[in-house]
Amino acid sequence: MDLKDHIRGIPDFPKPGIFFYDISTLLRHEDAWQVAMGRMAKMVRAYQPDLLAGVESRGFLIAAPLALKLGCGFVMLRKRGKLPGETVGLDYQLEYGTDRIEIQADAIRPGQRVVLVDDLLATGGTMAAGIALLTRVGATVTAAAALIELTFLNGRQRLGVPVETLIAYDS
Repeated sequence: MDLKDHIRGIPDFPKPGIFFYDISTLLRHEDAWQVAMGRMAKMVRAYQPDLLAGVESRGFLIAAPLALKLGCGFVMLRKRGKLPGETVGLDYQLEYGTDRIEIQADAIRPGQRVVLVDDLLATGGTMAAGIALLTRVGATVTAAAALIELTFLNGRQRLGVPVETLIAYDS
């Protein structure tokens, strides 16, 4: 099955000049969604994760069911102020400004093997911040994984860990 057939491209979203790859069409197609999760499970299993960490918010859609499929735990990396209890955060640079992601302070036991998961790897800024945050709280980040990679943006070069992606767009 060619999973690209189930991803809709939307020009000029969320702003002019951006071509958005919409995964909602994949998520609602039961066979394509099962195939995508099966293929991602096969890729990620090789890194023997104790936990999958999902990046808010579409990363949750990929990481949570993938964690169930792999029989491991799931933790959330969220935007500022969205998690209860004590958190550890990291500010990071975006193309136009800064952002912050946080994790609950007790979410990771030191040395746990974690694979970071998101829906899309583009420039790598958010995933690099996620890896840095996970490392800061004691995780051993064994890999990063994404459903889609925009290879022409070279984001994987910023990550410093093995990267697995299911679908690549070269332009």
